[in-house]
Amino acid sequence: MRVLGLILCGSNQDNLKPLTRIRTSAAVPMFGKYRAIDFTLSNMVNSGISKVGVLTQYNPRSLMDHLAGGKEWNLDRKRGGIFILQPFMVGSGESIYYKGTADAIFQNISLLRRGDEDFVLIGSGDHIYNMSYMDLFKYHIRKGADITVISSKICREDSRICDYGQLAVDNDGRISEFVEKPTDCIYEDISMGVYFINKALLLELLYSSVPNNGYDMVRDIIIPNISKLRVYAYKHSGYWRNIKKSIKEYYDTNMDILKREVRKELFYSGRKIYTKLKDYAPPKININACVSNSLIADGCIVNGQVKNSIISRGVIIKAGASVENSIIMEDSVIEEGAILKNAILDKSVTLRNAKRIEGIGEILTIEKDSVI
Repeated sequence: MRVLGLILCGSNQDNLKPLTRIRTSAAVPMFGKYRAIDFTLSNMVNSGISKVGVLTQYNPRSLMDHLAGGKEWNLDRKRGGIFILQPFMVGSGESIYYKGTADAIFQNISLLRRGDEDFVLIGSGDHIYNMSYMDLFKYHIRKGADITVISSKICREDSRICDYGQLAVDNDGRISEFVEKPTDCIYEDISMGVYFINKALLLELLYSSVPNNGYDMVRDIIIPNISKLRVYAYKHSGYWRNIKKSIKEYYDTNMDILKREVRKELFYSGRKIYTKLKDYAPPKININACVSNSLIADGCIVNGQVKNSIISRGVIIKAGASVENSIIMEDSVIEEGAILKNAILDKSVTLRNAKRIEGIGEILTIEKDSVI
């Protein structure tokens, strides 16, 4: 089965600021050594997809530096490979940005038309999960579907359900109604924002929608055609998070890696998550250090106390320093006697001697290169 992968990374939401002030949400660091896009991209590669387009527009430098030529994902190849797709001006007076998810694909429609793929898998670069799409492909063919949407379940007690598109699914798995981000919790099945579609049909839908100001994949293409097309839901029962919803969601997702069952599903399922390699030495935890329930990445030197925290590559925690319930990103320094609690430090932050930083009531976020 020939499949083209498309990863949407063009969102300009403010929910993750200040972490997204200098980078797109797909490039936000995760779990000490990964970026958010690593998960969707690795899922595609592990499922046999060898041609992937990454559609991005806001603050793309960090993402482009991370992906480079796609070597770590075995996408540096003559046929197929990875394509970084930025919006561009085609005539004077035209705006240089994507107006929506459907418009982003439409502006790069030559990638679809020139390829020999039969199907297109559309995913998001800021979703954290590990799954093989092979069963999805088989399900799509078996049902004779035009579009298959990967769905998940969230308990009604969880307010996050109202942040997602909700699905009415019959006993055969067919979607009879798709409600995009309603104010009330109508259905328990939600869309994960992953769509598998026949390429010829996608081209037809894009040509009929986008020139008529229908720029959104869900609102302008899937929902208006829900009764005309065979749209099915493929249910995913494993771990899945959308980090761009809020700083709290990002923080909680990182902290989930400290749970044994989440680590096992994300990293010990037999499907490797690939990322850009860096030449760091193994972490060094000295004799006077105290580390409990924490993840310490390579290149770190720890002399202080670390509890319930994620410590990224190259971080230095000096003697007498205390870090608790926090996320520290690459190359930051916590100096002697400093105390850090309930906080996120972006890359290359220095917390000076005996300083105390604590998030009270909410997670405190410190911008990159700050000195406190």
